Amino acid sequence: MMRKYCAVGLLLANVQAFADNVQWGVDLQQQYMVAPNVTYLVADGYEAKLDVIFRQDRVAAPTLLLIHGGGWVGLEKGHVALHYLPYLALGFAIVNVDYRLARDALAPAAVEDARCALRWLIENARTYGFDTDKIVVSGHSAGGHLSLTTGMLPASAGLDRRCPVRNPAAGITDSHEPEMPVAAIVNWFGITDVADLVEGPNAKTYAVTWMGAQADWKAIARRVSPLEYVRAGLPPILTIHGNADPIVPYDHAVRLHKALDREGVTHSLHTIEGGGHGDFSPAQNQEAMATIRKFLEDAGI
Repeated sequence: MMRKYCAVGLLLANVQAFADNVQWGVDLQQQYMVAPNVTYLVADGYEAKLDVIFRQDRVAAPTLLLIHGGGWVGLEKGHVALHYLPYLALGFAIVNVDYRLARDALAPAAVEDARCALRWLIENARTYGFDTDKIVVSGHSAGGHLSLTTGMLPASAGLDRRCPVRNPAAGITDSHEPEMPVAAIVNWFGITDVADLVEGPNAKTYAVTWMGAQADWKAIARRVSPLEYVRAGLPPILTIHGNADPIVPYDHAVRLHKALDREGVTHSLHTIEGGGHGDFSPAQNQEAMATIRKFLEDAGI
């Protein structure tokens, strides 16, 4: 009899969970709108697009700039569409970004595009209800690398020149390159030292392909490596990385956070014990999301 009651209780709990999820889905439909495939940049004949998921009431909301992975050589924004669902549950607006892959343009093109997507977000904040004081940049793998460079690079790095400030009121383009601060960076197992993956024992085909046969590849690799931009005053940075990752060495996360620690930057490294390249268990992913939520709360987002 006790087993019968337990089974009934479990069934009722599952029914309630399903009902809650359905209600959340209905609420989501009522609260949000989608603007798909908005062009934010045209470069080298490539039309870079992004998707916007924004509140219908246009009330300023914290905003996630999401950048997909794929080793700078593959995938596209549609592959990570489900990654932003937890942020919708937290009331975020979403900007989900495509960018030039290696087949379209070699490094540093992807870094330039991600920076331009951030510029587009800032310039269109009023239209879509983005809170520019609460921009979070995030991505997995190569997207983690791009989230770091997008949030860490100063304007003086010279990688914003594809996306000068627009002045629609005057109908002109302003060549001034302002700083574009973000509130936080959530880096999922991103590359922090590009040269390490182009040449030497950690070399990976995807990194070699992205760099190509450019004669000055070493200088370019340094220019697009997050480790080169560690300094005081950076936004809080959270890294999530499995310590058995065969694609992006866990050492990239460790080195980054040692450097951030030396500069007094607010940071946290959440290690997935035995975790590979994103193939984490449901429990590990839930723990990571709980860590993200606390990290954002501590950052005032």
